[in-house]
Amino acid sequence: MAGHSKWANIKHRKGRQDALRGKMNTKLIREITVATKEAGPDLNSNPRLRLAVDKASRANVTKDSIKKAIDKGSGNIDGADYQEVSYEGYGPQGVAMLVLCLTDNKNRTVAEVRHAFNKYGGNLGTDGSVSYLFNRRAVVVLTGSVDDDELMMRALDLGVDDISAGDEPGTVELVMQPNLLSDTVDRLKAFEYAIVHADHLWLAETTQSLDAAGSEKFSTLYDALLELDDVQSVFTNAELDQSSLL
Repeated sequence: MAGHSKWANIKHRKGRQDALRGKMNTKLIREITVATKEAGPDLNSNPRLRLAVDKASRANVTKDSIKKAIDKGSGNIDGADYQEVSYEGYGPQGVAMLVLCLTDNKNRTVAEVRHAFNKYGGNLGTDGSVSYLFNRRAVVVLTGSVDDDELMMRALDLGVDDISAGDEPGTVELVMQPNLLSDTVDRLKAFEYAIVHADHLWLAETTQSLDAAGSEKFSTLYDALLELDDVQSVFTNAELDQSSLL
């Protein structure tokens, strides 16, 4: 599972996410709307929506905001018609970057993404230029310990591919095939484990190391992309110089 811990290091760089928290809540609400439109408002029959609502709840998105997002997706109130699009590109020192978006205007989104790449030392690539470097996986982070034999046995019974200590003390990361995520979360909750994070990710099988200067430039580009309203998430094969995480 090379690349997962490196993704986590980038995601949790000290102080970076606090500045983006407000925008992230907006992105979570948009995901709820799209998930509702895709398969309806019933949480029991719509795993994507159930996961989106769980994620928003853990991020302290209000119940009223969640309900409004579901109503928009159901067509009960007016809302934008979002589409899923992805863009591929290269960051500083040639690292691969995969940018996933939800947008109601593709022309605006691609222009903004291209501008961010050009301004901060990268360049937008063509479809397929870097996506072959990534595999889609699901990751669940829960409180616990890799020394907990009962947790390990339950995880294996659920079909989890990889189990490791999480980046935060007292957490465990479970990596699995994407189709197992919703059922795994539901069953872990039934066992009364506390879920910290659960999501679908694109994980790089191999990583590319950046020096300190490249890491700093990459961090600026990464944050600039996440600050765009239409960008939901950014995945990369970059392995940052540890000093840049301080």
